[in-house]
Amino acid sequence: MAEDAGVNPSEIELLEAICEEAKKSGKITGSHLARLLQVFGQRFNKAWRALLDGRVKKYSFKPSGRVVWIVVGKKRDYLVMPNAEFCTCDDFYYRVMDGEAHLCYHLIAQKIAETLGWYDKITELDELYDVLMKEWRRVEP
Repeated sequence: MAEDAGVNPSEIELLEAICEEAKKSGKITGSHLARLLQVFGQRFNKAWRALLDGRVKKYSFKPSGRVVWIVVGKKRDYLVMPNAEFCTCDDFYYRVMDGEAHLCYHLIAQKIAETLGWYDKITELDELYDVLMKEWRRVEP
């Protein structure tokens, strides 16, 4: 896997370190942005645009308390599972699964959004969980 190359773990470590610093200070600095851009390049630009456009969503289902993260992308809504470092986007399947990158821009956006609280909070009833998950899991033709 790409972890053997020693490149991809540094992406995650950098993102986690910057998020930790930003969480402590309550803000993301120009220095943080420059480091993220240096490491992630175009993926960071796309993630930052998603954040600025308010495309990161945190769905909380009641009464179960289940939480689902969504990033609205170009073609559709993408299901992001931050604890598993998984996303339903094509970039994840083609670049991340092949070891070219460790994170797609949706995962980067979700991590920063969660750290800074820059996401929409949406509450739905459990009855809608299966319907929404079916939509979020669908594969594009």
